Amino acid sequence: MTAATLHLAQRVMVLYTGGTIGMQASASGLAPASGFEARMRDFLASQPHVHIPQWRFREMSPLIDSANMTPAYWLHLRTAIIEAVEQDGCDSVLVLHGTDTLAYSAAAMCFQLLGLKAPVLFTGSMLPAGVPDSDAWPNVSGALSALAQGQPYGVQLYFHDELLDPTHCAKVRSFGRNPFVALKRNGGGTKAQTLPSALTYQHPKEEANVGVLPLVPGIGADQLDAVLNSGIQALVLECFGSGTGPSDNPAFLASLQRAYDKGIVVVAITQCHEGGVELDVYEAGSRLRGVGVLSGGGMTREAAFGKLHALLGAGLPFDDVRRLVELDLCGELA
Repeated sequence: MTAATLHLAQRVMVLYTGGTIGMQASASGLAPASGFEARMRDFLASQPHVHIPQWRFREMSPLIDSANMTPAYWLHLRTAIIEAVEQDGCDSVLVLHGTDTLAYSAAAMCFQLLGLKAPVLFTGSMLPAGVPDSDAWPNVSGALSALAQGQPYGVQLYFHDELLDPTHCAKVRSFGRNPFVALKRNGGGTKAQTLPSALTYQHPKEEANVGVLPLVPGIGADQLDAVLNSGIQALVLECFGSGTGPSDNPAFLASLQRAYDKGIVVVAITQCHEGGVELDVYEAGSRLRGVGVLSGGGMTREAAFGKLHALLGAGLPFDDVRRLVELDLCGELA
């Protein structure tokens, strides 16, 4: 990355979605709470040595625990980010988000905001702001400082002094200050030379219906059919190893073939933290390819899920979706 590719933030929009970072105690436990802007201003005012850009604040509605995040909310967030840049005159965006689904949302925004000329950072905290040993304020001030120092266009995840590519990371711990790690995935995709205009951020997106099914020993066609017949448009199939499944089960393969015939896009990813899918290495993988299953290469679950939502939400034809799944759009297959 060169200095010419970095964009120093002058005006940042902070979008507060809820999450642990701003939670306060309630009768039922910690819950999302309004009023975070005033708390944030008070803290930053007490840190005059920290170099941060000018910033504005928008509280999203509703504020949610990120366990309640949905693809419909993603579209709401997508609109807010675009409005911050194109209507409010901000050159960068910081999204405050709960950690449970932060990697999903950040990965989804990578595909929802293709072509947007602004850096977008996601951060949150493992403990609420104001409690002892909280990581909230270090993450907020650190993310703002990172934007002031210059970031490339696109979406990144900021946590505990580290910037991560959302399409290559996952939350792997429910404790401590470092819940997110970059997974060592293989690439496996050719870079898309051009993008359909429908995929760029200027074009509205619709909500899509995407399922995820992890394979386990003994899984059968009945379980697969239950997911495929639930109204989904696409399925992320979490396979074993380099992309293997129960290839000696004719009913299972027939179910996948029916999915293809019905226009359901099925993408294989690996359950492993390292590596990726290569469907032609084993017979158990090539048989999946033979009934229409696509290779997700080294995509994480979060990246594959977000990518399918963007492709289907753009209203692209079935054949175009299948072609683009295996092409690298924003580094997810690099």
